[in-house]
Amino acid sequence: MAQGKSETVVYVSNAGDPSIHGLEMSRASGELAPIETVPIPGADQASPSSTPMAVSPDRRFLLLALRSEPFTVATFGIDQASGRLAHLGNAPLDASMAYMVIDGTGRWLLCASYPQGKLTLNAIDDSGRVKSPPAQIITDRPKAHCVVVDGANRNVYCPVLAQDIVLQLKFDAASGVLSPHAPPSVATKPGAGPRHLAFHPSGHFLYLITETTATIGAHAINPDGTLNERQFIDMLPPDHTGGIAAADLHVTPDGQFLYGSERRTSTLAGFRIDAARGTLSPIGRFPTETTPRGFAIEPRGRFLLSAGLGSNHLSVYRIGPNGALDPAHRYPMGKQPNWIEIVDLT
Repeated sequence: MAQGKSETVVYVSNAGDPSIHGLEMSRASGELAPIETVPIPGADQASPSSTPMAVSPDRRFLLLALRSEPFTVATFGIDQASGRLAHLGNAPLDASMAYMVIDGTGRWLLCASYPQGKLTLNAIDDSGRVKSPPAQIITDRPKAHCVVVDGANRNVYCPVLAQDIVLQLKFDAASGVLSPHAPPSVATKPGAGPRHLAFHPSGHFLYLITETTATIGAHAINPDGTLNERQFIDMLPPDHTGGIAAADLHVTPDGQFLYGSERRTSTLAGFRIDAARGTLSPIGRFPTETTPRGFAIEPRGRFLLSAGLGSNHLSVYRIGPNGALDPAHRYPMGKQPNWIEIVDLT
């Protein structure tokens, strides 16, 4: 067990035996040491496919959504010395949520529901607890899969897989109101299946991964918050003939590299980012854990952590100067690990 004060803590949520693994991470080597495994209160059965998490901007709270009925969000306090979690309570959610994020003020929780096709906005009180019912619900968005808030806390984006669009919304954090931009959305190719989004650290670009075609789109963010498509690039080789199920994507903190996960081939595709235009060029494809639904990059950009929904393990990779991924460590997790949050405590 990790002893004393932790600098960086990794939280991995497990959907099959609803729990959170807390691990201390060495910033130098990427090695992980167990802190604790926390069962998730309110979970009487497995949470289908995923257990989304979100960390408050001040790093005091970790929130986790349960996707089995009754749909709730659990709030945990993060001990600022050890990284240990203390359960503070559960609150009702309006639906089964595939993704959630906390806004820059820490006062609002935004959630996307894939099964129920909606986007919800709930207030968060000073103790980190989520208030119900939602302050706002946007409906008729079948298979909404992700929601992100920009660094200025003024714009929100949500890919809607079944409609092949990305919603672009204005966000008033003072009142907690979402309203559509003009136009209210941008379209992908029919059948692309837009899934997850990731910002470039410059705030000038937004990247989209498509589930059913395994492409990554680069979009410039206009001054008014609307999106301007720059490129779509394939993750898989042109001779690929098997199934396709792209999942997650992340950008390194220095903005040099982007990676996307593909579940059928259990690979991570790497790309170099053009700093001026935001466009992508391939680095290579790297084998990873079976069914990599979720992965994360630690804050210094030295290591990438990938969880295998099908392997029940997590692998740590060194990110090389050219963006290549070098396997460094591997650890057993719980059942169906799917979501990773990395928190610097110091």
